[in-house]
Amino acid sequence: MIKRILIIFFLPLNLIMGQNQDQVQLANEYYLQGDLEKAKLLYEELIENPYNIQLVAGNYLTLLKSTGEFDVAEKFLQKAIRSFPSNLQFQSNLAAVYSESGDHNKLDNYIKNLRKESRSNPFQLSILAQYMANEQLYNEAIQFFKDSRDVRNNPTVHALELASIYRMVNDKSAMIEEYLNYATDSPNRLSYIKNLLQSFIQEEEELDELESTLIRKMQENPDDTKFAELLLWVELQRKNFYGAFVQARAIDKRNESPGDRSMDIGRIALENNAYEDAEEIFEYIASQYPGSRNYQYARRLWMEAKEQKIKNTYPISQDDIEELAREYEALYTELYPSQTAFDALRSKALLHAFYLDEIDMAAQLLNQLVKNPRAGMQLISQSKLDLGDIYLLKGEPWEATLLYSQVEKAYKSHELGYDAKLRNARLHYFTGNFALAKGHLDILKKNTTREISNDAISLGMLITDNTALDTTDAVMQEFADIELLIFQNKKAEANQRLSKMLEDYMHHSITDEVFWLKSKLELEAGNTEKSIEYLDKIVASYSYDILADDAAFKKAEILERHIKDVEQAKTLYQQFLIEYPGSMYAAEARKRFRQLRGDFIN
Repeated sequence: MIKRILIIFFLPLNLIMGQNQDQVQLANEYYLQGDLEKAKLLYEELIENPYNIQLVAGNYLTLLKSTGEFDVAEKFLQKAIRSFPSNLQFQSNLAAVYSESGDHNKLDNYIKNLRKESRSNPFQLSILAQYMANEQLYNEAIQFFKDSRDVRNNPTVHALELASIYRMVNDKSAMIEEYLNYATDSPNRLSYIKNLLQSFIQEEEELDELESTLIRKMQENPDDTKFAELLLWVELQRKNFYGAFVQARAIDKRNESPGDRSMDIGRIALENNAYEDAEEIFEYIASQYPGSRNYQYARRLWMEAKEQKIKNTYPISQDDIEELAREYEALYTELYPSQTAFDALRSKALLHAFYLDEIDMAAQLLNQLVKNPRAGMQLISQSKLDLGDIYLLKGEPWEATLLYSQVEKAYKSHELGYDAKLRNARLHYFTGNFALAKGHLDILKKNTTREISNDAISLGMLITDNTALDTTDAVMQEFADIELLIFQNKKAEANQRLSKMLEDYMHHSITDEVFWLKSKLELEAGNTEKSIEYLDKIVASYSYDILADDAAFKKAEILERHIKDVEQAKTLYQQFLIEYPGSMYAAEARKRFRQLRGDFIN
């Protein structure tokens, strides 16, 4: 009997609920089909029952606002709030209705009362803030987030939410302030903040704003290194390596470390070809922290920065090379028998071999390393490879291949072994044994380092492209002989023979390679305009060939780094990305374009 009574009692309620759902579905179908009048009539019937309000509120409100019936929307929401006082979304919906209707007095009074009512409830304030932001009532959202911050007595809470809103309203100054507030709570957040700033700050004025804010924060919090780290990072984005070093130097002093952060900045400067900045940074570390854990490495990198600066300033000064060799000798004497000393001796030997034409001296120094077990097996093997190169300089290829093969056998699955195999392949190429060279290169295309693989692919394609259709290898052999001359530093003779090749084989498939070598030699001689002329010939006449993207990229690089025409270089990098999107240089071209444009770069 009780069971039957319950069934009779619930049956009408279930029937009503089912009918309501059918009506809601029908109303929504009218709305989605654009039949707004029928939808509106059904919605008005449905909202007579408070149970239906939350089911139809979204579509009904949108319909009313789209037809400009803001008074009806206001009354509906007031009813909804009375029926569901804890539903804060209805309260933000009402604020949006006042805003969209243009009734700013009502909006201001409503927000004022709502803030007052919610003042003691920080959770409610933060939820209202989020709903206001969803309604694009950004100023009101800021007010509620700040009220929540005040009630909690926490000046950094809601920092990310506020930063996001300030970004929406394009208040970059306030956005920066809030991101820095977020970083204040934990140093672990620095990387995340850097990523956000990198995404949202692009213009120089915004960088200036960030810099001035960071300086103020540093003055307000002198013992907090987070802001100094961020300022250091800003200077790195600007490629202002010395400015970054100034901050790193201050951090090192505060942390009482012997130049650790300064070493980081010096390495970054060196990697970015800022040789003068790197030289100054490493010189400072070496002089400021003698005897420290960073001293020897700083001395080594100081010399490397000097060497790279000299080698990349065309034409290369013989006097500077001689002075560099003397400084390596002094470093070797000072730090013997450390690894840094042995590295310095090897660097000195290579200068004598390839820049001072003092082959016997170079061989003597390298043999000195090979016979010294203190130098370590890896450096000894590297020195053997260098000795092999010296035998090539002297015209003794069989002695060279003997040394290469020794190292290749000892380091079969190691980078040194791959390097030795590549040098053997190059030797066979120089001596005209193109098939054997190709066999070595095919092995090196895979299961090796990226740099060696790229070199192997490049040389392999050169051989294949210029021997496949020839009945003899005469042209390829002439080109290989010229490359050997360049390797032996006989560049004037090499340039003359390249010019002769252009006369004799102008329409041969190797012509673009000849232009490429001519461009390289002219650049090393300091003739940048002449170098660019040969690159232009490759792009114009061999746009279908493998060197076209190399030439286009190299031209942009010469303009950027040698001629210092930043605007023209930027234009060429941008053009390169359009014309050669699949090039192996595309990523680097994009990076350099963004750097020259002033963007933040990782």
